[in-house]
Amino acid sequence: MRKSLALVSLAVTSMVALAFLIPLALVVRQLAEDRAITDAERRAAAFAPVLVITDDPVAVNQALASGTGGVAVHLADGRSAGVPRASAEQLDDARDQVRAFTDTVPAGRVHLQPVLLPQGRVAVVEAFVPEAELSRGVTQAWLALSGVAVALVLASVLVADRLGARVVRAATALADGARRMGQGDLAARVAPTGPPELVDAGGAFNRMADRIGQLLAGERELLADLSHRLRTPLTALRLDSETLGADPGANRVRQAVHALEREVNELIRAARRELDDPGGGRCDAAGVVHDRLVFWSALADDQQRLWNLRGTERGAVVPLSRSDLAAAMDAVLGNVFRHTPEGTGFVVALFHRPDRVVVVVEDAGPGIEDLEAALRRGSSGAGSTGLGLDIARRAAEATGGSLVVDRGPLGGTRVQLRLPLADQA
Repeated sequence: MRKSLALVSLAVTSMVALAFLIPLALVVRQLAEDRAITDAERRAAAFAPVLVITDDPVAVNQALASGTGGVAVHLADGRSAGVPRASAEQLDDARDQVRAFTDTVPAGRVHLQPVLLPQGRVAVVEAFVPEAELSRGVTQAWLALSGVAVALVLASVLVADRLGARVVRAATALADGARRMGQGDLAARVAPTGPPELVDAGGAFNRMADRIGQLLAGERELLADLSHRLRTPLTALRLDSETLGADPGANRVRQAVHALEREVNELIRAARRELDDPGGGRCDAAGVVHDRLVFWSALADDQQRLWNLRGTERGAVVPLSRSDLAAAMDAVLGNVFRHTPEGTGFVVALFHRPDRVVVVVEDAGPGIEDLEAALRRGSSGAGSTGLGLDIARRAAEATGGSLVVDRGPLGGTRVQLRLPLADQA
């Protein structure tokens, strides 16, 4: 934008300067010519009284010698004094018409001034103007005008550049604030500066950011409230589970109730953390993956599913809250249990890369026939809500990562959750 404003100013000022410079240059040249011709007329008119007094060639030559030069006299008897330049035709015109005029001759111009003598005789005074005299001072004047025009153009470009820099700084600050907001920095604000339009845009951006923060805070409060309301039926369910006895089935029910209660508590804590520190969403992906597989392993053992976990020995901090990553893992692992027959094995692996980690969940089931449809939110070919993979995809994309679903070496579905490291995001 800054360069464009400078170029526009250069083009406009150049056109305006040329619009004035060209006519002024022509006027300067015309003034120089008029000045030289006027001087020739003055010299010719100054010599005319000499011819009225005497037309003796000797006296005329003496008068010419004492004059300013460039003057010749054509006497009535046809003789000439000085250095004549005019042609015979031009002299005849001056005598016949008895009028003064200026005409062109080789190497310049001549001014012919007829002088009426006694007995009707006519003498002609000729004042010669060299070609150089016609343009004397024109080149210097043109150079001066060109210098002034160039200085004005450069000054206008400099002023436009300064004004453009002010506009660009304000626009860049606004774009940077929008970029940080898009990357999840809800505290991003801008200082409204620049032209009134950008000041208004900056104020509108700040008001929008405040509104988004309020809406997000309200959403987190609602999540915390809804999660808290689940505690009452969970408490009743836990109390009822305590009366079921000590058989293995009752123990599984009690374990499931306790696990559900822990998840509700984690949801409440996660919502509160987001309210207290909206930009503090980080977690150890290795720890979350390990914990979620421990949670699902009990159900896997009950269904006689062989499972394997690899790569969680080394930590990997990703820019995603623990609750969001846990929800994504639960969504993917839940699909394995929901859409594959009992006894189908699966593998969970975490691969460390220089700039990211890849969480892979792969099963040995029949796989997904239409991968594109499975990634569409709300679309499911197995009677479920169709939100599982979309939850995982949105969690990955919120960090700048991605979700890839294809068929793995085990023959079933392979889901890859690619997350950037916290210091690379």
